[in-house]
Amino acid sequence: MNQKLCKICKKALIGRTDKLFCNSYCKNQYHIGLRTFVRKKTDDIDKILHRNRAILQEVLGKKRVQIKIKRILLSKKSFNFKYHTHFYINKNDKMYRFVYDISWMEFSDDEILIVRR
Repeated sequence: MNQKLCKICKKALIGRTDKLFCNSYCKNQYHIGLRTFVRKKTDDIDKILHRNRAILQEVLGKKRVQIKIKRILLSKKSFNFKYHTHFYINKNDKMYRFVYDISWMEFSDDEILIVRR
């Protein structure tokens, strides 16, 4: 017979066949650890998104609605092109990547169009 073990303390489980933990303490420890792991990961991503938005805001300024810049300018400011909140594809099949309310589009290989929505 293949005995199942508790996910936390590895004690043999007695009772229901779908049981994962031996008691409520082990169950709570598992879920606390899971929430901590998820919170750390989401906090790390949120920091990147906030930094990206701050960089776009700095380049765009307070009054401009859009600006075209060289890609190298964003790279020098440590902009992370992999992270965005959502995207939009216009009727010309151009993709706008958003960081909250500010978007950017790769205009050419070395130019970026930044737009405030």
